[in-house]
Amino acid sequence: MKAVIYMCTMVLFFDNETQNDFCRQVEKYVEQWNSTYIDAVISVCESKDLPVESVAKFLSKPIVEKIQQEGENLNFLQKTTKLLF
Repeated sequence: MKAVIYMCTMVLFFDNETQNDFCRQVEKYVEQWNSTYIDAVISVCESKDLPVESVAKFLSKPIVEKIQQEGENLNFLQKTTKLLF
């Protein structure tokens, strides 16, 4: 008896309203629980049964920048240089 494995790919389609709602939920979580943005994204994804890897492209630019800053502060990411002017 052969075992057959079927792989399905989950494709998420976010319209602008869904994307804005997701970002608002992340912001709300950070404020409500005094959490990091990294933890907030993970928690919101878990509550909606979404894979974390699939929502990265739907995050707003300010949230991505805050996550990058958190990652640098925690030494998860290499620090980027910033211009002073």
